[in-house]
Amino acid sequence: MHHHGYLWVGPKSRFDQEALRRPPHPEPPPAGSRPELIQRYREVAAEFPACDLPPLETRNWLRKPSAQVRGTWADPGDAAAWLRARLAEYAPRFASFDQRDALRITAHVISAEARLAWGGDVSLGAYLERPGYLSLALVTCSPAGGPHGLPCPVPG
Repeated sequence: MHHHGYLWVGPKSRFDQEALRRPPHPEPPPAGSRPELIQRYREVAAEFPACDLPPLETRNWLRKPSAQVRGTWADPGDAAAWLRARLAEYAPRFASFDQRDALRITAHVISAEARLAWGGDVSLGAYLERPGYLSLALVTCSPAGGPHGLPCPVPG
């Protein structure tokens, strides 16, 4: 088991483009479907993996290209340390003063490490000034692809 880190920062208006954050349905439209439905399915199937936006479901980061992985760690503590460093890096830009609080950041990091230790995933987001948005995720990969059957984007 190991953990991948993901980071996205950008305009809140771009983050709100939810259609680009959803993977295509697992089954294509049946034969004989309306041409525009088939075309839209093809567009989503091509756009979702290539789009840099965070997926709506954290686990779907594994469907993205390996170039979007910001780090890989076998130890949950090392992954949590990366998360702590990113939160500290962006904290001065957080739109909410409460989110900048060091105790709050520490609580997020401790919780993340515990969740990763049992194989869970972590997803955090924060509004930034000007209005921007920060999305951080830590996704656990297991040798068998986990309960969702998604393969690891970074080969062993």
